[in-house]
Amino acid sequence: MNSRKILCVIPARGGSKGIPYKNIKKLNGKPLIVYSIDIARQIFNDEDICVTTDDQQIIDVVENYGLHVPYVRPYFLATDQATTQDVLRHALDFYEQKGLFYNIILLLQPTSPFRLKRHLDEAINLYMNDCDMVVSVKEASANPYYNLFEEEDSGYLHISKGKGNYTRRQDAPTVWEFNGSIYVINSKSLKTSIISDFPRKIKYPMENIYSIDIDVPLDWTIAEELLQKKMVVF
Repeated sequence: MNSRKILCVIPARGGSKGIPYKNIKKLNGKPLIVYSIDIARQIFNDEDICVTTDDQQIIDVVENYGLHVPYVRPYFLATDQATTQDVLRHALDFYEQKGLFYNIILLLQPTSPFRLKRHLDEAINLYMNDCDMVVSVKEASANPYYNLFEEEDSGYLHISKGKGNYTRRQDAPTVWEFNGSIYVINSKSLKTSIISDFPRKIKYPMENIYSIDIDVPLDWTIAEELLQKKMVVF
């Protein structure tokens, strides 16, 4: 890892429809974004951690926590139409204009607060220079190969003849879904390809309890409960 130059990016725009100001709302007494900052600091120096945001309230929370926010994200990168890839490319461009070049980006989304240092270490160690991305995953809760049904014209269901028609779960192949927690991205690939089209992705499986992705109020309630009952320990 020492021979690799890694920029840790934590994106946090101000707009959030499901949970207003979610990124700085206090989860078990601590602003949500701080969970990602804390875990990043266990590996990186502050100068290699970039919180990218368009919102002054978020900037104030982060800087009051002692981490300098290097720039204010432009408005056009904080709309619903802006992609995470746009935001990451902008971050790379910002640092390259200052003469700082990173060949890897570690993307940590604040909405996935349950990470341990070992998760980051293990994901980064899986990264190889010829891959596009190492991405954290969990086993999919709904397997498209198992008990997949279609509706007949009569209104009755029958087992699909599409992707799979397995009637026993143990016979169906294991499938994975991104859990939103950790992305270790090749900077060159980021500049030349669309993330969703990356052909060389390596999975990093994480336990379900550490795969909480806070999107709606129910997710928040579950996360609070897990923390208060100390079912997740950092």
